[in-house]
Amino acid sequence: MRATIGYTLESIGYVVGAQGLVSFASQTFFGTEWGWLHKIVDLPSAAYLGITAAGLALVATGLKTRRPPSHRKPA
Repeated sequence: MRATIGYTLESIGYVVGAQGLVSFASQTFFGTEWGWLHKIVDLPSAAYLGITAAGLALVATGLKTRRPPSHRKPA
């Protein structure tokens, strides 16, 4: 179960982080709206960096939550 939760948090973190980064880059450098976050919330560019950091935190939590692989020696 811990491994499933870890993979799920990690996957969600990648999506949230990527959307935050894309939204920040599109507003800052191109003056347009990319991704789907702008359809949910209307935030300033700096706030999207916070969303990117939250995504990275989810990835880190997911990696910590996963169980290390068991290394069994063949008999």
